Amino acid sequence: MSDSKKKRMAMLDTLAAAGSPAPPPSMSTSRPLRAARDAVDSHKVWDLDPYHIIDDRIADRLDPTDIDDLRASIEATGQTVPILVRRHPSEKDRYLLVYGRRRLEAIRRSDSVQTIKALIANLDQDHAVEAQISENMARRDLSYIEKALFAHELIESGFGNQIRVAEVLTVTKSSISMALGIISAVGPELVRAIGPAHSVGRPRWDALGQAIEAARYTPQELIDIAENARDARLVDAVIQDPEQGDLSVEVFEALWSKLAPPAPQKPSKAKAKPKAQALTTDGKIAGSLSRTSTGLRVELQQGPFADWLETQMQDVLDDLHTRFNQRNED
Repeated sequence: MSDSKKKRMAMLDTLAAAGSPAPPPSMSTSRPLRAARDAVDSHKVWDLDPYHIIDDRIADRLDPTDIDDLRASIEATGQTVPILVRRHPSEKDRYLLVYGRRRLEAIRRSDSVQTIKALIANLDQDHAVEAQISENMARRDLSYIEKALFAHELIESGFGNQIRVAEVLTVTKSSISMALGIISAVGPELVRAIGPAHSVGRPRWDALGQAIEAARYTPQELIDIAENARDARLVDAVIQDPEQGDLSVEVFEALWSKLAPPAPQKPSKAKAKPKAQALTTDGKIAGSLSRTSTGLRVELQQGPFADWLETQMQDVLDDLHTRFNQRNED
C-alpha cells in the first residue's frame, strides 16, 4: 500500500472525531465505520461543490451554535478532515451526506472556500444511517435529550424497532424504552424549543415529562413558554450579561418553574396549650386560671359569687395591685 493511500485511510479513521475533543472508536472495532471505510471509492479525497451535497439525514444536534468558529478555522488553516458522502441513487453528480454536517454548513457559509473535501462511499440507506450512528455516538458532547431524540427519530423514520436501534446504539433496550417514554411525554417539538440542555440528565427530563402530564397546558402553550423564556434571556444577555451560561438549561429551568409541583410544606408543630389551673371556693371548683398568648385569663362559673365579683372587680384589682407594690417595697 502506498504512503498516500495509507494517509487517506488514516484520515478516514479519524472522521468520527471531527469537531469533538473526544477520541473516536477505532475503525478496527467499529463495524459500521469499518464498513464505510471499505466502501470508499479508491480511498480518494474529492473536491466537491458543497451545494451538490444533500443533507436529508436524521438530525442529531439541537443547537449547532459553533459553525462560525469552525468556518473561521477552515478559512485560516484549511479543511483537515474530509466529510463522508454517498452517491445520489437517481441524480447524477449529486451526493447524500453520511456525516460531516457542521463542516458542510461551515463551508457553505464561507466566502473564500468554494469546495469541500469528501470521501465517496458506496453505501445504501441503512448502512449510511449506521455509519452516522457510530460517528454520532463517538461524540461525547451530545446531551442526553439529543441522544434520546435521535433514537426517537430513528424509529419514526422506519430504520428499525427498539431492539435494532438499541443494538446499533450499543445500549440496552430498556434505556431506549425510557428515552422514548420521555420524548413521548415531553414532545419532540417542545424538546427542540428547549434545546440540548447539556447539564440536564435523564432523571430531570423524566420529572419534567411527569409534570407536563399532570399540568393543564396545551403543547403549544408549553412551546410558547419555552420560546418566551429564550427571548427574554437573549434580551437580558444584550442589555446586562453577555457572558450568559447555557441558554437551553435556563429555558429548561424556566419551564420547570412553571410546571414543578410545589414542595410539600412541613406541618408546623402546634405549641402545647398551657394547662389551666383550677380555682376553688369553699373547697369546690369555682373556675379556672390560664395563661394565654396575650395575658392571664380568669374564668368563674356562673353564680352569685361571679355576679358579685363582677361589681367588685376594680376594687379587688386595686387591692391586689397595692399588695403587689408593697411586696416589692418589702
